[in-house]
Amino acid sequence: MTNNNTPDIVVRGDARSFKQAIAAGRHRLVADEPVSAGGGDAGPDPYHYLLTSLGVCTSMTVGFYARRNKFPLENITVSLWHSRIHAKDCEECETREGMVDRIDVEVELTGALSAEQHAALMEIAGKCPVHRTLTSEINIRLRSAEKPRT
Repeated sequence: MTNNNTPDIVVRGDARSFKQAIAAGRHRLVADEPVSAGGGDAGPDPYHYLLTSLGVCTSMTVGFYARRNKFPLENITVSLWHSRIHAKDCEECETREGMVDRIDVEVELTGALSAEQHAALMEIAGKCPVHRTLTSEINIRLRSAEKPRT
């Protein structure tokens, strides 16, 4: 995504609650925190949206690859969990101290797939664009919006 003057996403909220109105192109969404965290539970929380993005991308990528290769894939179910774990408990992590965010992704594929087709789809599942973004260096540039001159 290039930085033009039209944002990809616009999120608006007020200071009275956690509830946020989201404009994603022509689509309208809502986010909130659960009641247990002081919200009104009017929509998914930010981490659920993060997991949703990864799950949707994974499923779309697997489905596209299967269609392109004419694999007999019928359905894709992607289940995701987010947790925070101690870095010392993560053998495959580069970070050795403190806490690490962990996302567990379980992919269920149905259809008359051969073992080779199933393996190929599982490999491609880990290569969806959102997965690649989340596992690469991310540079987030935060800036204050310019105030309109009156």
